Amino acid sequence: MTPRIKKIIGGLGILAFLAGYIALAATLGGMLPDIILIKAVYYAVVGIGWGVPLIPLLSWMNKDH
Repeated sequence: MTPRIKKIIGGLGILAFLAGYIALAATLGGMLPDIILIKAVYYAVVGIGWGVPLIPLLSWMNKDH
């Protein structure tokens, strides 16, 4: 598979993942109690944590073979 095709597939995968991730994070965030500290910690963790599941996909996209 050419690097260009891998990047197109990976880009579409990233967009699909992020759409689902954002929807799930917002839905769960709406269920939290109305305590600012809890929401701040939740959104900080969710806001940073989205990149970790994408590491294997990004690694695959950038391999030359």
